[in-house]
Amino acid sequence: MPRPSRTRRAVDWSLRGQLVAWVLLPQLVLWVAGGVATYRLAVNYVNEAADATLSQAARTLARQVKPIGNGLLIDLPRAAQNILEADPNDRFLYTVSTPPGRFILGNNAIPLPPAHMRPRPNDPYFYDGEMPPDQTGTTPGPAKVRVAALFLKNGELDGRQQWMLVQVARGVAARESIWKRILVDTLLPLSALIMLMTVIVWAGTGAGLAPLLRLRREVEDRSPNDLTPLRADAAPRELRSLVRALNNLLAAVRQNVDAQKRFIADAAHQLRTPLAGVISHAELALGATSDPALVARLTMLHQSATRSAHLIARMLMLARTEPEAAMVQERSPVELGALVEQVVADAVPKALRGGADLGVGTQRDPAGLWVQANPMLLAEALVNILDNAIEYAGAGSEITVAVRRDGRHARISVSDNGPGIARADHARVFDRFVRATDQGLGCGLGLAIVHEIVTQHGGSVSLGDVDPHGLEVVVKLPLL
Repeated sequence: MPRPSRTRRAVDWSLRGQLVAWVLLPQLVLWVAGGVATYRLAVNYVNEAADATLSQAARTLARQVKPIGNGLLIDLPRAAQNILEADPNDRFLYTVSTPPGRFILGNNAIPLPPAHMRPRPNDPYFYDGEMPPDQTGTTPGPAKVRVAALFLKNGELDGRQQWMLVQVARGVAARESIWKRILVDTLLPLSALIMLMTVIVWAGTGAGLAPLLRLRREVEDRSPNDLTPLRADAAPRELRSLVRALNNLLAAVRQNVDAQKRFIADAAHQLRTPLAGVISHAELALGATSDPALVARLTMLHQSATRSAHLIARMLMLARTEPEAAMVQERSPVELGALVEQVVADAVPKALRGGADLGVGTQRDPAGLWVQANPMLLAEALVNILDNAIEYAGAGSEITVAVRRDGRHARISVSDNGPGIARADHARVFDRFVRATDQGLGCGLGLAIVHEIVTQHGGSVSLGDVDPHGLEVVVKLPLL
């Protein structure tokens, strides 16, 4: 099975879905871009604020360390230490070492500055590092910390400058929590705005496409017989060209149907009249001669003319039942019981001439069996079924017509006890010019006409066997 192309898959989308997708897609892109930008700005601002706090703490601690001769005076009150270590989940950790790396005061687990850092007095360095979890108590594994390192001059020894290192560290978990809160607090309103915008866009596209839906319903709700132009003034400007194209198509269909109707009428007049004259002259000639050879030839001429007239009548009726011609046939509510009784009554004389017993086998439905149909075409279908039954069931046969309700359909059955049709030919006999027997004057169009008429009325027709022998023709039509 070939894979559908991208163009075909795109066409399968609804127009409303495509409009909503194209409107919301840029918003989703902006939502993602806004989230990324918000995250980066939040990280930068939080880092700057945290680094400023670390820098201030390092300078404050450095002011408490004063060189005295060859030693240091560290004036760090206990109260100040308690402030630095007040929050057990986000403590300030500090270290004083001199020379750098030789622990004097504080927490000796704070990582040293990278080796490439060169001391610059009173200018703090900031770097990231890791500490054991028991030092911060915030994570089960090594804790990430942000460190501010401040180098201070500590006199000279043997002509060489001595340095003192003050380090203040703080865990990054708190600042990460702030980043996330800022990100969530920013994206939640944006998400709600996107959802609200989706609802507004969906409702707006529905309102914008309402004229197109009305145009679709106007076309869908039309009966096949309605070929009047569509209203172009009620359509939006973008759809008026489509409406004009549809109206042009409807006008062309009406012209074709009118031309076909004129052809059928002209053909019926031009063909039936000469054939009727031939049949009449043949009958007059048969009555005026007693020559056996001439009588045989005139009989053959009469039969040929009669067969031709029958064939032409059937072909004209078949043309009248074509979909294009059936579109302009007016339909109205028809009560099937009354129609069937009238058709059967009209066919009784022909049945008597053929030696068949024709009658209606069921009583009429008290509520009536109403269908939407063209009474002339429906009667023609029933006449064809009865003509076939009278002609092919033979003399002495019984033909029964029954009409009853079958769910949401009306069921018409015509059964006889004649020779019937082989089961293998049940489907074929509805094709044009297909006959199941060589007897009679049939041309193979009777059941084809029945099939066309019933199909045009939304029904179905089928054949069935009758025990011990015979044929049943069943027509089902939807009830009103």
